[in-house]
Amino acid sequence: MSHLYRQLRIHQIFGANTDVGKTTICAALVRASALKNHNVFYLKPVSTGAPQDADDQHIKRYAGLHQHLVDARCLFQYGDPVSPHLAVQMASEKLGIKLTAPSDETFVNAIAQYIRGCAATGQSGHMYVETAGGVHSPTLSGTTQLDSYRPLFLPTVLIGDSKLGGISSTISSYESLLLRGYIVDAILLFRDQYYRNYEYLSSHFAERGVHVTSLDPPPPRLNNATENIASTESYYASIVPRDFDGEVFRALQHLDECHARRVKDLDSMPRRTLDTIWWPFVQHGLVHSEQDVTVIDSAWADFFSVYNSSSNPSSPSDSLLAPQLDGSASWWTQAVGHANPSLALAVANAAGRYGHVMFPQATHLPALKLAERLVHEGPGRGWASRAFFSDNGSTGMEVALKMALRSFSVTAENELTPHDKKTLGIVGLKGSYHGDTIGAMDATEEGVYTCEWHHSKGFWFEPPTVSIKRSSFTVSVPPTISSSMNAVKFDNLHTIYDVNNRLSSPLADTYRKHVKNVLQALNRKGEPKLAALVLEPIVMGAGGMIFVDPLFQRIMVDAVRDNSLFSNPLPVVFDEVFVGLYRLGFKSLGPVLGVDPDISVYAKILTGGVLPLAVTLASERVFRAFNSDSKVDALLHGHSYTAHAVGCQVANATLDIIEQLSQHDSWSAAREKWAGEPGSDKIWSFWDPGFVHSISSLDIVDETMTLGTVLAIKFKDDSAGYASHSAQALLRSVATSVSDNSVSSAPGGAPFGIHYRTLGNVAYFMTSLNTPRETIEEVENRLWRTLSRTRGM
Repeated sequence: MSHLYRQLRIHQIFGANTDVGKTTICAALVRASALKNHNVFYLKPVSTGAPQDADDQHIKRYAGLHQHLVDARCLFQYGDPVSPHLAVQMASEKLGIKLTAPSDETFVNAIAQYIRGCAATGQSGHMYVETAGGVHSPTLSGTTQLDSYRPLFLPTVLIGDSKLGGISSTISSYESLLLRGYIVDAILLFRDQYYRNYEYLSSHFAERGVHVTSLDPPPPRLNNATENIASTESYYASIVPRDFDGEVFRALQHLDECHARRVKDLDSMPRRTLDTIWWPFVQHGLVHSEQDVTVIDSAWADFFSVYNSSSNPSSPSDSLLAPQLDGSASWWTQAVGHANPSLALAVANAAGRYGHVMFPQATHLPALKLAERLVHEGPGRGWASRAFFSDNGSTGMEVALKMALRSFSVTAENELTPHDKKTLGIVGLKGSYHGDTIGAMDATEEGVYTCEWHHSKGFWFEPPTVSIKRSSFTVSVPPTISSSMNAVKFDNLHTIYDVNNRLSSPLADTYRKHVKNVLQALNRKGEPKLAALVLEPIVMGAGGMIFVDPLFQRIMVDAVRDNSLFSNPLPVVFDEVFVGLYRLGFKSLGPVLGVDPDISVYAKILTGGVLPLAVTLASERVFRAFNSDSKVDALLHGHSYTAHAVGCQVANATLDIIEQLSQHDSWSAAREKWAGEPGSDKIWSFWDPGFVHSISSLDIVDETMTLGTVLAIKFKDDSAGYASHSAQALLRSVATSVSDNSVSSAPGGAPFGIHYRTLGNVAYFMTSLNTPRETIEEVENRLWRTLSRTRGM
């Protein structure tokens, strides 16, 4: 990911099959580059077979007059001429000892280290990294090459197959590369005059804008070694002539142009972006220069590969790209890492089978499977009967609000005037946020996200919150609820989240009294007429990563279902767009609160961070409120792309992966760490408890809190709130990479910066559900080093 140099052009050589001439064509490219007086670096990461027949030796032997400019290396060599994964096994059997194959991480880091070493020489030139076999041939670990090499994200040359069946294998290989995001700059193959694959492939790829070069095939291998060497040398001299004419040099020029164009695009993107793009949630008046624009060239797992004006290197040995941790999980969407190949294939499969198809009064398998899964096995198990599709979290909440208001209106029809129906309000919490669409915004109080188009409808309680303050587990109670118990200490988090056992506590009585008094006062006032309870269970994200005391939310649910307070119980809506599907370590937050909603909404993690989709689950009672013989009673809400098959297919694939991850050793290890906290066997986080406690004790930190993938740090700030810049300022240094000469957990092992988002004086960090512990630990160490040395604002 972090390998793009102005003066060193790098290409990776893939083959459409084994024995298609990768090494021969690569040798021609190396020879041509050297003849043009470029320093040439050739790398064969894995070689199997006799050392004297190794590809790096062939490259060096036929490098031509400028052989001294060529450096040819092999990283992993095995004796048997078989697939690399099998070569490791056979070597083990021959030696009689257990040889462990290098992991994909070790393999990729070794290649990256070689590339960085070549770049560090400061020499301009060309580099060719030749793979083994076909695109899906296994590497040493058994992972297919396409997936194993993908973290490096090197521009690619595909060597086509000129033999019988080669048209199919070449096109299939190209599409496999494309599905995984590779940049395929050119296809090269031999001109076999009998099969003439080059004719068809040239036409086929011309329509797709892909450069194709065909070359004369090499002569047959001769039995006499001396004669064979002479014949091969003559062949290379003919296709790489000293006058620089011919197809190889034209291919070389094309590859140079591709490299220059990519660099030019990256150089120009900040300015072009500032001239054209209107960003969400960004005050453009505070974006002062091109250096403020983060250009993302690609992404893999938990990392972006970024380029921006400030990282424009002064030295040609520095890469134009650097890894940067996606510290906000790309606005809370990432679940299983960027560019996950299983999700990419799910996208392609559904797009190829369906594209998009109409959904009203129709069905298709991806949508049906997803609906059944969410209702019967997922968050809706035991209470939901229907799933309604929409296109994102905000519209999913719009649907939920319509469901709730209609359900209440039908139940309370005899008590509502026409005016009441138009002014129905909701009960919620201060700091809540349910999306950008107007209906969802109206379900929140006046605040930083509201403006001239907002008209709040309802009442919002000030919530008690959960945090860790100087290593103490604390529930902070606002004075509007109690003037005598502003901070309640607990022994551990499990006690706080053991809601059922807390229902008989003095604090629960205080909450009940407060909620009851407020709701009775609102009922006496008569307006707004309350029609639904809308909650973000456990954590209110956009409001500032506010961890709400779950006991208070439970009592709110109990209150709106209390017949002594409401003759018609209010529908309960759980906005789980952010918190659901294990973002906080739980499939759904209903079991934590000990109650089920009537309606709940899921998005973000649902599709693994690939594309938007939302599902609103509803109980049978809510569904029946819309069910009649009149069309006008139906839920007249929908989107052109409702239940798009691509999103549904990706969601199913994501849920498959998540269920596997939930049984993974890394989750068990994280749970065990938090189980070390007395009694906290259910509440857990991927973040280390010792780190969280240590951060909470710093003088500049007001409080911290964590659950599941989420870590929130609230800094002391007299001007606290969304408009504050304190968190951004305190953490500015973590955005840039720091080299300590160690190998990092980023793809390729390069030092990485951290891309993060803040909410005023609150900084939050979020992992995926499969972020390696090593990566989290590096982030913890960076945060600790930065914050422990920092004095208050």
